[in-house]
Amino acid sequence: MLERPVALVTGVGRTVGIGAGIARRLAESGWDVAFTYWTAYDERMKWGVQDGATAEITAELTGLGVTAVPIEADLADPGAPERIFAAAEDRLGPVTALVMCHCESVDSSIRDTTVESFDRHFAVNARATWLLIREYAARFAVPHGSGRIVALTSDHTVHNLPYGASKGALDRITLAAAQELSDLGLTANVINPGPIDTGWMSPDLRTACTEATPLGRLGTPTDTANLVDFLLSPQGQWVNGQLLKSNGGSA
Repeated sequence: MLERPVALVTGVGRTVGIGAGIARRLAESGWDVAFTYWTAYDERMKWGVQDGATAEITAELTGLGVTAVPIEADLADPGAPERIFAAAEDRLGPVTALVMCHCESVDSSIRDTTVESFDRHFAVNARATWLLIREYAARFAVPHGSGRIVALTSDHTVHNLPYGASKGALDRITLAAAQELSDLGLTANVINPGPIDTGWMSPDLRTACTEATPLGRLGTPTDTANLVDFLLSPQGQWVNGQLLKSNGGSA
């Protein structure tokens, strides 16, 4: 087994995404990285599939001197977490840190959300989070004090009902892990990264979010990645059971 720590990062589908930014930053810090992606999700989204993204991300990470393992997985499938961890461990050894950037996100409101869409959001954003954490705990095999869990959330619920509601559930599941898994000596935190444009914002929304931020700019994947990198480091161990807003002070 390699001596470098291993991070499992979910939701790394596009080179410009937050997940890719986190994987890149961790690789720069010497982490081996297993990452998940799900092409069928991008196919349903307005931005579409980024051809060659998985190969490009893998090449970039390995170019930083670490081992990168891409894993395609549908997190709406309750059997996916077990398969993901098995694939990661087979190549890299025990997972030190679980970083969850995956999501189902389709805009809809109280009146027009369908039952199918609501259920899919909760399956991916809430249930998969629970199952990934449970699988991580069941396979936990790294030194006491070194384990880390980080999940990305959002407080946007209005006209984004199933996404926001399921992310609220994700918060509670992840923060519970800080207490329930204390015997493993790990930390569990949630990050709200604020307005980060990775290609999904309209020009009007981009302007509105920029004006609502004291710094006068949007967030970047690097902003979020820097905080994740700190939380996963030995220096970040004392931060535990927190929902952290890393949003530039946006209103």
